[in-house]
Amino acid sequence: MQTIRVRTPVKSVKYDIRIGSGVLSEVGKEARVTLGERTQRIALISNETVFKLFGEQTVSGLNAAGFEVSTWLMKDGEQYKSLRSLEQALTFLSRSGIERSDAVVALGGGVVGDLAGFAAASYLRGVAFIQVPTTLLAQIDASVGGKTGVNLPAGKNLVGAFHQPRLVLIDTDTLRTLPPRELTAGWCEAIKQGAVGDRKLFERTVRLLSSIDFSLWPKEKKLQTNVHAAKSQTEVYATDLAATIAAHCRFKAAIVAGDEKESLDRDDRRSRRILNFGHTTGHALEAVTGYRRFRHGEAVGHGMLVAGEISKNLGMLAPRELESLREAVRLCGPLPPAQDIDVDEVMRLIKSDKKSVSGKIKWVLIEEIGKARIVDGSEIDSRTLRKSLRAGLRAQ
Repeated sequence: MQTIRVRTPVKSVKYDIRIGSGVLSEVGKEARVTLGERTQRIALISNETVFKLFGEQTVSGLNAAGFEVSTWLMKDGEQYKSLRSLEQALTFLSRSGIERSDAVVALGGGVVGDLAGFAAASYLRGVAFIQVPTTLLAQIDASVGGKTGVNLPAGKNLVGAFHQPRLVLIDTDTLRTLPPRELTAGWCEAIKQGAVGDRKLFERTVRLLSSIDFSLWPKEKKLQTNVHAAKSQTEVYATDLAATIAAHCRFKAAIVAGDEKESLDRDDRRSRRILNFGHTTGHALEAVTGYRRFRHGEAVGHGMLVAGEISKNLGMLAPRELESLREAVRLCGPLPPAQDIDVDEVMRLIKSDKKSVSGKIKWVLIEEIGKARIVDGSEIDSRTLRKSLRAGLRAQ
């Protein structure tokens, strides 16, 4: 097990991320050590798909540590990260008798974590919260940093709060159950983090994606023709995967430590805002398709390509660097098509993005792989934006 300590600018706020194979079996013990003896009740929030896979083990582990566990399963999908679901979650916490000394545990992907975290932040003005992310995207990004929230019809994550977890438990074995699209979504977020902040992390991720046949790993039991070779590949994958996830968590933790709440006064390359690379277009794509066509990371994949095109068209990014970004996104896996989407509608939604400041969008662009620049939207004229959108949305 690897342990990463996250510290925020508020020195009293710190927590551990624990990463490894089989970590879920330690959930009860880890929760008890973190929460202390005063915590009696745990409200577990998950969805039906995840709970069928890991719910019994999680509940049993928490019970064995002396917690009284109540469970609520939200519906599965980004469209259910809503105010209505939040109300249902808060009603569940009330009926479960959760007190200020108790805690919420999120078992699932980014949608579950965002909703459960916001419920924990809101109920009784804030109760303790533990993240147990089961998707790659949630493990490297959504579970780290304390952003929680829900969507509105007008846009994604328009209502939320910063509420840091008390503990993050990342069991890499949960990734064996993911369908290919979930892995693609996660790897797109991994490419994003390297592209804006750390060339070595970008290259490390690309090497892993290039060297491993990921289609074999989740289906190991089907590899009967060469069991020894399959086992060897799986062991290498598991080791490299855990190390890469840890590297991404360290990067995210370092950003959070320097800029926990995404300060509007910061435009430097270590601002938390650089993590929004690809999200301005990505959020618009999700909204315009009713949160049904794209998984979040897939939309970010398209968004990165659009941001890369803008960077090139502004004379900021060399064509060879844009091609490196394109190739990295291709390695993540096929993205749902986006070339049929109305560009004008996407542009309208971009203008209402929650990242706007004084009515102006702040774009995260790149000067080269690993070097981000935050650019005022006024520097990007409509013609350049439309051209970049069309090129980026058909690039894959």
